[in-house]
Parts: sequence; structure tokens; C-alpha cells
Amino acid sequence: MTTSANDFTTATEPFRLFAEWLEDATKSEPNDPNAVAVATVDESGMPNVRMVLLKDFDENGFVFYTNYESQKGCEILSAGKAAMCFHWKSLRRQIRVRGPVEQVTAEEADAYYKSRPRGSRIGAWASKQSRPLESRFALEKAVAEYTARYAIGEIPRPEYWSGFRIKPTYIEFWHDRPFRLHDRLIFKRDAPEGDWTTQKFYP
Repeated sequence: MTTSANDFTTATEPFRLFAEWLEDATKSEPNDPNAVAVATVDESGMPNVRMVLLKDFDENGFVFYTNYESQKGCEILSAGKAAMCFHWKSLRRQIRVRGPVEQVTAEEADAYYKSRPRGSRIGAWASKQSRPLESRFALEKAVAEYTARYAIGEIPRPEYWSGFRIKPTYIEFWHDRPFRLHDRLIFKRDAPEGDWTTQKFYP
């Protein structure tokens, strides 16, 4: 049964509610309803945040793909945890997620990589993500070199390019209400395999 914005605080299962809100966003957001901010921390504890695209989700968690040698890849591999925040301005809704992170399987990464446009697969090889770029020409040259190398046949997935799954222990659903008296519903559990408890927060 669909949970409307006005009565979502009675929900008892977060992934079903997330699916409903994402479906609503798909209908209302002008661009990339699956865009999400992902936050990580470096070795000093300094946070970093950037936008990525959610590519899959189920009761096991939320999946996105990246270069493991990138800044976010290195930070996630080191810390083993991350957070994300969805914000759909057209709906006045927000969802926050926190939890440990696992690497997706090679089979999952291969399947998604093959579904990407050919140019994006070439880009995964050509871009030394998050590292200094001497010039735009250097990037274009690398793209040309890999385009020629993989002119025929399948483009293999680079070993350093794969996905992460955030396995949430905390999910917060937020909905705008008049006079800043917003609704906030919190799902929490002690471990990714644990049972959810729910609680409402003051706005």
C-alpha cells in the first residue's frame, strides 16, 4: 500500500517507503532523480561530499559505482563506512542514510559496466579520477588511445572500477511542513542484519 507524504510516519519498513519516494521523484524531478550526495572522511577525519548516481537498491543496501582509486574510493575503502543524502526539491523531501560499506561482487560490477554507454566505458579507462590533470588535451589523448585500443569487441571493466553498497543502520525520512514544523521519521538498527526500530524526531 502506498504511503502518502502526510502519513508516511506510520511506515514500518524503510526500503518500501524509499521505493515509493524514489518513484514519486522520478515523476517530478527535472533531472537525475537518483542523484545523491555521498559523504566520506579521510584519514584525518576531514569530511568530503560529492554527488553520485544511485544505480541499485534493495533490502541489502544502496549501490553506486566509482573508480576505487578516486578520492571517495580510497576513503571508503579505508574507513569502511559512508553516508548519503537524497534531496528532492520538487517534493520537499529528503532522505539521509548512514552505515558500513561493502564492495559489490565482480558479477554485479561487470553487469552494470556492460550496460553503460560505450563512451562511458572508455572514460573509465581514460580518467585517472581525482588526480592532477596537466591539460584537457591529456585527457582527450587518453580517450583517443583507449578508443583505438578497444575499437572492436567488448571493453573490459578496469579492475579499479567497481561499486559500493552502503548497508544502512540509519535511515531518516524528512518532509517539509508549514512553519518549519517538518516531519522526521527515523529507522535505526544496531547492525545491517538487525531489526529496525522507528522513532519520530522534532524538526
